[in-house]
Amino acid sequence: MSTNEQLENAIELKEVEGLSQGQIVRRRFFRHRGAIMGLFILISITLLAATSIGWGPIPGWWHLAPADRGPIINLRGGPTLQLFGEGGFISLGEHPFGQDELGRDIFARTMKGVQTSLIVMVVVGLVAGLMGIVMGSLSGYFRGRIDTILMRFTDLVITVPVIVIGAVLGKLLGAANPIPLAVALGLVSWTGLARLVRGDFLSLREREFVDAARVAGASHARIIFKHMLPNAIGVIIVNTTLLMSSAILLETALAYLGFGITLPNISLGQMINEYQGAFNTRPWLFWFPGMFIILIALSVNFIGDGLRDAFDPRQRRIPSVRKMKRAEARAARAAAAEAARS
Repeated sequence: MSTNEQLENAIELKEVEGLSQGQIVRRRFFRHRGAIMGLFILISITLLAATSIGWGPIPGWWHLAPADRGPIINLRGGPTLQLFGEGGFISLGEHPFGQDELGRDIFARTMKGVQTSLIVMVVVGLVAGLMGIVMGSLSGYFRGRIDTILMRFTDLVITVPVIVIGAVLGKLLGAANPIPLAVALGLVSWTGLARLVRGDFLSLREREFVDAARVAGASHARIIFKHMLPNAIGVIIVNTTLLMSSAILLETALAYLGFGITLPNISLGQMINEYQGAFNTRPWLFWFPGMFIILIALSVNFIGDGLRDAFDPRQRRIPSVRKMKRAEARAARAAAAEAARS
């Protein structure tokens, strides 16, 4: 091992000395600038969507609803949002994101679409995460015939394109409610996570603590959920997060093709599909739904990257030059003191 690697290891051990595993993970996560930025953006978007037009018991402060129609007050219904406007730093105006040809407020419709997309993202993550954990853990722990049956079923699901299954299910369920569509997408999106969990469990089942629990008389359920699953939580959380980001893009693609969420429900992809004929004349109808799709997907990806770096001890943060010099000086002083004592 080189001197620089020894110094990096010493710095890493010094920084995490006396901390629990959870504290180490939190420390590494909050040092990831991209993850913190993504978390801030995602929380801000969620709060804006929840408080603007209202969400469940939360009342909204915006005066228009997604279905409200009114006279077109700006040229072709253009956005009234202005930076450094008369009302202060940001002037929203009557319709900050503009209006469509029916006079509906695009800001209210976009916020409704964000709510729908967030619901789909969370439900897909929960359903696919649960399916992936169950299938992967049972397959990796029991092996043998159970492993063969579950993995062949997983291969069967993989062979059918998700976009095709989603299109069929979206046509049947998308118009009724976004939640059934999200559950259906989650039931076909778990295969990658199941394979990763299976690989982790195949490694964990050979560890000494699993043998000790088995000798102590622990049941299979206790070994899986109490001893093995907490050690695979890093893989599960990271890949579930990235799966949620893919769910946003999948729902958007289905809605754009006309097989996902349809009217009277609103999603960001459905808005782009609805206004695709006005791309050349009123491009702001695409700017804002597309911007929120990109922001949500990138934010979740950045959070997933931060969680991966936090849970994986091999993802080391490179120390700065200043820290390296301080570590070298401490090592030199320690060597000199040892030489003096000798």
